[in-house]
Amino acid sequence: MNPLRSVGARLGLGLAVVVAAALVLVDVIVVPSLERNLVDAKLAQLTEAAPAVGSRLLNTPRETLDDAIQAEASSADARVIYFTALTYYPPNILVVGDSFPVTSADVDDDPVALRAFAEERPASGTVTTGGVRYAEAAYPLLGGPVVLLRASLHDSLRSLHLVRRRLVVAGLIALAASLLVGYVAASIFARRIRRLERAADRIASGDFSEPVVDSTRDELGQLAAAFERMRQRLAQLEHARREFIANASHELRTPLFSLGGFLELMADEELDAKTQAEFTATMREQVARLTKLATELLDLSRLDAGRLTVERERLDLGALASVLAEEFRAVARSTGHQLSVRGIGRTEGVGDAERALQIGRILVENALVHTPSGTPVRLGTARREGSALLTVEDEGPGIPADHAVQVFDRFYRLEGAVASGSGLGLAIAKELAELMGGSVELDASDGRTRFTLVLPAFSDALPFSRENERLEEPSLQ
Repeated sequence: MNPLRSVGARLGLGLAVVVAAALVLVDVIVVPSLERNLVDAKLAQLTEAAPAVGSRLLNTPRETLDDAIQAEASSADARVIYFTALTYYPPNILVVGDSFPVTSADVDDDPVALRAFAEERPASGTVTTGGVRYAEAAYPLLGGPVVLLRASLHDSLRSLHLVRRRLVVAGLIALAASLLVGYVAASIFARRIRRLERAADRIASGDFSEPVVDSTRDELGQLAAAFERMRQRLAQLEHARREFIANASHELRTPLFSLGGFLELMADEELDAKTQAEFTATMREQVARLTKLATELLDLSRLDAGRLTVERERLDLGALASVLAEEFRAVARSTGHQLSVRGIGRTEGVGDAERALQIGRILVENALVHTPSGTPVRLGTARREGSALLTVEDEGPGIPADHAVQVFDRFYRLEGAVASGSGLGLAIAKELAELMGGSVELDASDGRTRFTLVLPAFSDALPFSRENERLEEPSLQ
C-alpha cells in the first residue's frame, strides 16, 4: 500500500503543510513588518533630535565646534556631521565637523543631507555604506549649514535576524513534531476506522454475533454506536426471518400433511356422510390457512416491487366498521371476546375500500388472537384535523413501549405471541395505509391497546362522481 494513501500520513503531511505555511507567513509578513517598525522608530528618534542639535551647533563658535559635535553625538547616541554650503546650484556641501574621528569620506555626498540642503527642509531615510545599513535624519539650518544625524541599524537588525533564525529552528522542530504527532494520532484514528470496517464486513456477511464497540464520544464513536444499533436491528430481523421461515414451513407443512391425511381417509368408501362433511370442513380450514399465508407473501412482494395499486374512493368508515364487526362476530363468540362498535356514524375518508377492509381485518384479528378470552374489543370511528379514523381498541395485556415501533416491522413477533402468526400482518397494514396516503398508529397506554387507521378525510370540495362513488383525479391540462 502506498504510505501516502494512509490517513496517518495524510494528516501528518497536512499538519506539516500548516506549520510550513505559518513559517512562511512569519518570514514574509511578520519579520519585514518588525524590521520596518525598528527602522521607522530609529528614524523618528533621529528626526526628533535633529532640530535641537542643529540649533545648538549653529550658535557654537567655530573654535569649539568639534567639542560641541562630540557632546551632541554622545547625547543623541548617534554620529553627528556638520555640513556647510559650497554652492547652491548645483547643490554642494562640505563636511566641516564630524563626531567620527577617523574619516568623513563616507558622507561627503550623502543623499539625505544633499536632499535636505536642496529642498531646505528636513529629510530622513536609510543608506547603506560599506555593507552596513544606517538610519539618517538631516536638518537644514539658517544660512545654509546642514546637520546630519546618522545611526547604525546593525545591532537592531542583528537582533531581528537572530529572532528569525530562532523562529526557523523552532519551526523546523514544530514541523517534525507535527509530522510525528499527526502520523501517530491519525494511525490511532485509522485503527478505529479499520475496526469499524471489519465490523461492517462481518455485518455484510451476515455475522451479527460480535458487538461493535467504541467507547469514545467523538464522531467516530457515534458512528460506531450507529453501527451497533444497526447490528442489533439486523440481528433481530435475521432472527425474525429465521423464525418466520420456520413458522411458515410449519404453517405450510401442517395443513398439507392434514390435507394429505384427510384425502387418504376420504378415499375410504366406508365413511358415512357426516364424517365426510366434518373432514371437508376441516380441509377447508387448512386451505384457508394456506391461502392467507400465500396472500400475505404475495402482497409483500407486490409492495416491494411497487406493483400494488390502490383506488382513491369515497369510503364510509362507519359502514366499514359495521362490516368488520359482523364478519368477526362469530369468531369473537367462539373465543369468548366481547366485540362491539361505538360512535359509529358517517365518517367519510378517501382510500381503497378493499384495502381498507383488509387493514381492518388485520387489526381486528390481531385483537382477537393476541388477547385472553373475555377481553373487550371495540371498533369506532372519528375525525381529526382533516383525517378520518377507524380505531380497533382492546383491554388486553398491551404492548411494551420498547416494542411499539418494531411491531410494524416484517417478521416481527412479540415474545410469547401466538406461534401461528407470521409477523406480517401489521407490516402489510402499515404499508397499505401509507400507499393510500394514510398511516396506522399505535397507542398502548392506560391498560389498553389501540390501533388506528388514519386516512385523508373526504371533502365536498373534491371533484366526485356519484355514479361510481370514486374520486375523479383533477385534469393536468
